[in-house]
Amino acid sequence: MRFFRRSLVGLFLMALTIGLLATGGNVIYGALKERWARDSTARPARERVFSANVVLLEAATVTPVLASFGEIRSRRTLDLRAPVGGTVVELSKDFQEGGIVRAGQLLARIDPAEAQNAVDVAETDLVEAQADLTDARAALELAEDDRAAAVEQLALRSRAYQRQRDLKARGVGTEASVEVAELAEASAKQAVLSRRQAIQQAEALVSQTRTLIERRRITLSNAQRLLADTEVFAAFDGRLSGVTATEGGLVANNERLAELIDADALEVSFRVSTAQYARLLEADGSLTDAPVKVTLDVLGTDLSFEGRLTRESAAVSEGTTGRLLFAELANTRGLRPGDFVTVAIEEPELERVSLIPSTAVDAAGGVLVLGSGDRLEDGQVTVLHRQGDDVIVRAHSLVDREIVAERSQLLGVGIKVRPLRGNREVPETPQMVELEQDRRAKLIAFVEANGRIPDEVKARMLTQLAEPKVPAAMVKRLESRMGS
Repeated sequence: MRFFRRSLVGLFLMALTIGLLATGGNVIYGALKERWARDSTARPARERVFSANVVLLEAATVTPVLASFGEIRSRRTLDLRAPVGGTVVELSKDFQEGGIVRAGQLLARIDPAEAQNAVDVAETDLVEAQADLTDARAALELAEDDRAAAVEQLALRSRAYQRQRDLKARGVGTEASVEVAELAEASAKQAVLSRRQAIQQAEALVSQTRTLIERRRITLSNAQRLLADTEVFAAFDGRLSGVTATEGGLVANNERLAELIDADALEVSFRVSTAQYARLLEADGSLTDAPVKVTLDVLGTDLSFEGRLTRESAAVSEGTTGRLLFAELANTRGLRPGDFVTVAIEEPELERVSLIPSTAVDAAGGVLVLGSGDRLEDGQVTVLHRQGDDVIVRAHSLVDREIVAERSQLLGVGIKVRPLRGNREVPETPQMVELEQDRRAKLIAFVEANGRIPDEVKARMLTQLAEPKVPAAMVKRLESRMGS
């Protein structure tokens, strides 16, 4: 009985627990159902408004600036080569990499022993030929004198022969005497002929000797030229580059010793696209002499140089596009051939155009125009020129209207925006910092010890480092080079 009673109590408690759990679940489900019903009630939609930077599209006169990158090169360079082979016996003290030489300065001398021997032999041969010419002329004079004597002898024999004939005609002379006189005259004529042949031979010998003298003079001139070629001189003022010769070294004929560069005759070569090239042409198709500004960045200090366009390449090289242009520079102190520079060219002015950010225009020339109610409208402009982060456009129908400065995927036609005006970035002045004495001394020591910085740039940097405040960009650049 006790067991049965306990079992009934357990079943009762279990049933009570299940009932309480079911009641709690029903309460929770009712509360969730009520909340679901409240959340599913439709709410009125509210339009989303985006903020957008806008700029005013104003018509103005703009001077486009064409930007490119170029390389400094010299208009006058000369390969110094060995005209003859041999041993280098002497080098100038300036014959070194970067050495400054003057026009006419002796740079190198190759062993002249063999060339000097050739000159001596040629001079001796010439003297010998001149002596032979003197002998030939003396022989010619003797032959002419001999011929004159033979002519006189012929005249005597002719008169004697004529006299014997006259005597015979008067009956005084004999036939034998006439024959003897005639034979003597014939012998005298033969002698004159022989003397003429001797004169001809003497004249031929004189001509041959004169020809021999000319040949010996040519040989002497060649020998003297080879002797002069043993010395290498500077053709103009400049600097030496690519020096390979050493004193005591053996060089071959036409071997390159160094390259002479005229550091004062510098120009910049740069490449532009065909469209940019077309904008630099005059009405007659010739290249305009537009001003050029060349900028060299040296450890945070920009060196600027002025120049003008001079010429263009005659042909387009294989594998390249556009045009290769050249500009002559003035006052090139601090520049060296091979420097990589930035080139800026001022193009002809454009009237009634607008300068806007490049982010405001899509690839098809479309812009978003701020319309009534601050809603965006579609607009179209003609892109004339791209200049850095800006573009030069022409759109007469949109003049004095505001457009979105920065397009994005969230903005489109019909969308309402909150315009932000006057938020374009303004170029900031260079940030200046004050340096501690130890830090300033380290920077000055680094600049003074750096041999790669041109003297003019080095002086300018030291002047800036001596000021109370120094450009932060230059300090950062110098410290990055120092490894700090």
